[in-house]
Amino acid sequence: MRELLVIGALLTGVYLWTGREISRPAGVLVQEDPVQRQVDSRLTLDKNGYQINLLASFDIRARVIAAERYRFDRGAQVSPVDLALGWGAMSDSSVLQQISVAQGGRTYSWWVKNYPVPRTIIETHSANMHMIPADDGIERQLKSLRPGNLVHLKGYLVEVSNKEGFRWKSSLTRSDTGAGACELLWVESLASW
Repeated sequence: MRELLVIGALLTGVYLWTGREISRPAGVLVQEDPVQRQVDSRLTLDKNGYQINLLASFDIRARVIAAERYRFDRGAQVSPVDLALGWGAMSDSSVLQQISVAQGGRTYSWWVKNYPVPRTIIETHSANMHMIPADDGIERQLKSLRPGNLVHLKGYLVEVSNKEGFRWKSSLTRSDTGAGACELLWVESLASW
């Protein structure tokens, strides 16, 4: 019984340590906007029985605002992790300290008492992105990310479908909000620090 308590305490400690936010100084940490380029939409990939149509190449440097794992929803077979990412003003700790964030159910929500920056900046410089790892190594990296990590992701915005009629399509703009506004990103390259 004692061994189980020790193991439980160790696992709890590891969970709490890996989930803690990484502290960053005030100031914009990521200056550049994401870069998106149209590709031939006939290019396809396959993952776990899902067809993945490439819509646009995508290259983003950002700060992880929130990270959420998924195991049981329909999209989890293809996208086990969502990242709420911020760039520009939304990578600045002094701005983020004034914004409350929640993530779950494949959405990212935020609220403020007073706007630290205009609402449009919050909406256009942060996004919830559904991550589709290209391989097991990328998946392990994605699952290890936590709020405060800085990341550089390269891959493709995609549309996912299967024979049973499941369809999930990426947003192709950073200015939309609400349902359907999330990016669905096939991740081929990931660096984090």
